Amino acid sequence: MSEDQKKYMRAAIELAKQGMLSGNGGPFGCVIVKDGEIIGQGCNSVLITKDPTAHAEVMAIRDACRNLDHFQLDGCEVYTSCEPCPMCLGAIFWARPSKVYYACSKEDAANAGFDDNFIYQEIEVMPEHRQIPMVSLLREESQKAFNLWKEKGDKTLY
Repeated sequence: MSEDQKKYMRAAIELAKQGMLSGNGGPFGCVIVKDGEIIGQGCNSVLITKDPTAHAEVMAIRDACRNLDHFQLDGCEVYTSCEPCPMCLGAIFWARPSKVYYACSKEDAANAGFDDNFIYQEIEVMPEHRQIPMVSLLREESQKAFNLWKEKGDKTLY
């Protein structure tokens, strides 16, 4: 690991500490780097925003995309203080950075009381049998929106 990589990871770890000590949320921080510059950052802000999706990685992705004026993170690297949870992992894949570095593992997070293993298990369960049952309604009507999307000539794929 290079000195620059250590510097970026230490920045993510510092955000995790600062955010947690400020009462923003759990001890998680994230920075996003492009061409040697931090272009996005975030700490877990679930408690302060009262938003369960305000995880460090999501906050950093939002910040970086705003700063880049783009919906993807081409050529960027993500440095996060902990292995991403399933939601953040999904957000990272949608954002398409070139690489992710993480410090603590999901096992470390579980040992601190942040166990997301049940989410990984729920993904494999049929929607109607999940702990929070999911029921499909009005599929045919909703498919009309997808059909319009397929026909749209000026769409931007992502």
